[in-house]
Amino acid sequence: MFITFEGIEGSGKSTQIGLLAQALEARGRELLLTREPGGSELGNTLRPILLSMKSRDLTSRAELFLYLADRAQHAATVIRPALAAGRVVLCDRYADSTTVYQGSGRGLDLAALEQLNAMAVDGLWPERTILLDLDPAEGLARARDRNRRQGATDAEGRFEAENLAFHTRVRQGYLALAARHSERFVIVDATAPRETVAHIIWEAVAPGCAS
Repeated sequence: MFITFEGIEGSGKSTQIGLLAQALEARGRELLLTREPGGSELGNTLRPILLSMKSRDLTSRAELFLYLADRAQHAATVIRPALAAGRVVLCDRYADSTTVYQGSGRGLDLAALEQLNAMAVDGLWPERTILLDLDPAEGLARARDRNRRQGATDAEGRFEAENLAFHTRVRQGYLALAARHSERFVIVDATAPRETVAHIIWEAVAPGCAS
């Protein structure tokens, strides 16, 4: 089963992926935990370019094509082989992130983004997408505090440096996307206690991957 986690900065994706991984491993499932950008060797090369504050002058279109290159390689060389081997794949961000960050956030054409994403993933879409939803102001505060504590403000803080209006557009884009693809999206209130969030996620994915 292929499960993706989406949400604005600071929504708790990494925490919830870790908790779901623990629950699945306790039931004997083999897993792959991966992320975008950075899930492949190419992605590890591109991640610093895409997330570093040194890349503040990266244009929207250049940013888009770097993400697409990462995704095409990631889907073909990392995710597909893991699924073929019977592993559950938990991915921190995937194609939906490009639709909302570069589309809703940056203003690039949504129809064109859908076509480009479809080409990059070559038919490989998640069976479940967990959308961790919260107010952008709270998410930004969480993310910026996390980066300060981890010393990652310069290395991975480029999106956290965007203004609140940008992140509000991203959140709205996520909710619109979830409404259009309700068959695979599960919207979870990320302000709830983390154990409550984890339980809701487990209930949503267990029928497909717990056996």
